[in-house]
Amino acid sequence: MTAPGPHAMAREGRCIGCGGCVVQTPAGHAAMQFDRYGQLRPVGTRRWNAAAADVVAQTCPFASGVANEDTLAADLFPDAPSHDAATGRYVAAYVGNAAELDYRDRGSSGGLVSWFACELLRTGRVDAVAHVHACEDPSESGRLFEYRLSRSEADVAGGSGSRYYPVEMSGVLRTMLDEPGRYAVVGIPCFIKAVQLMRRRHPTLRKRVVHTMGLFCGHMKSARFADSLAWQMGAEADDVRHVDFRRKHPERAANQYHAEIVLRDGRTLGRDWWPLVDGDWGAGFFMDAACNLCDDVMAETADISFGDAWVEPYSSDWRGHNVVVVRTHDLDAMLRQARDAGRIALEPVDADVVAATQAAGLRQRREGLSYRLSRIADAPPKRVPPDARAAPPPRRRIYALRAANSRWSHRMFALARVTRLHAIYLLWARAAITVYHAFAYRRGRLGAFVSRLGLG
Repeated sequence: MTAPGPHAMAREGRCIGCGGCVVQTPAGHAAMQFDRYGQLRPVGTRRWNAAAADVVAQTCPFASGVANEDTLAADLFPDAPSHDAATGRYVAAYVGNAAELDYRDRGSSGGLVSWFACELLRTGRVDAVAHVHACEDPSESGRLFEYRLSRSEADVAGGSGSRYYPVEMSGVLRTMLDEPGRYAVVGIPCFIKAVQLMRRRHPTLRKRVVHTMGLFCGHMKSARFADSLAWQMGAEADDVRHVDFRRKHPERAANQYHAEIVLRDGRTLGRDWWPLVDGDWGAGFFMDAACNLCDDVMAETADISFGDAWVEPYSSDWRGHNVVVVRTHDLDAMLRQARDAGRIALEPVDADVVAATQAAGLRQRREGLSYRLSRIADAPPKRVPPDARAAPPPRRRIYALRAANSRWSHRMFALARVTRLHAIYLLWARAAITVYHAFAYRRGRLGAFVSRLGLG
């Protein structure tokens, strides 16, 4: 059963929404439901909450008393010879892509996540892979995406692509506990950390979850991001059957995102991200509150982690490239064997290159986190200390605007939904992004004014 999680919940019994918690309790009942902001929350009995409290304190990825990523990684990967503040512990790092079949075409990046999951199945290392799929009937489930177990390469193919949408793992974890087998789990950093904390506590999961595959993460979105895409394409959110957040096209660079939605009547609508009022990822619209307390970009507790290679010459190639951080010698040997056979393309890189591919996310999770912690009473312990002067004044203003966009986008969209007036959110978002771009990029007339005042 998924449980409340971040630091505020662990201290006050209140969930702020990472979605990565994976608590199983024998007493009472709880179900994950969307709140008015489109974030998954546990709704349970008093008995369940009382029974879950102690377990949450030990398995929540944001709880104050749990081991941090450095401690977990030291226990999990004692043979990893290298350590870097950005990547964590690692054996090797690469930039590359899948070269066989159509993995690269199906994936939103270089196709190596799906290729690797299939390779684990093909070689018999695992019996099933837990990862995110599109829900078959959103009108019935009320969700567009969910965790599911893939037991074949065809099943894995059905889950290819990026999913910027809230999900939870209670169902697949229950299956892992009930059905003997060897499992791999794919997830963003807080999900993988939660699984590792559960494996520490639960001998059955420790035995059955034999591989973890991490996904680099800038932040997670609420379900309202998908709803907003629909509104801006002239559709109602309830009419959406499927969302492809990153559709590849030969005329667009890999970092020029294009989203498509499929409606119940079969129509397909598409828009580039950048012209959307909330299409600038770095502006922080619909960011989960827990993301403001996270310091792990590269899933440092996963056996192997994958991200997008956002540096040239890779980022302009529409086909996409992955950056890969491997933390066990066994999995590194598997990659090198496939590379030597021409099945995948891999170029060794060092930690500096890996960090450069995620420079913006690392600034937000390190420098920005240090600044944000300084503004929180009773801040949770993180690997960076609270420091109001961690960033120069222009960067502090950007971090403050990003946090405001995150907080107010939830509220303004909720108001727009209740009143059924889309313009309430869209007009606010247009104004908010104008201000953000003025300070972040000195864009437009307001940006020129900010520059003249020496604020940009």
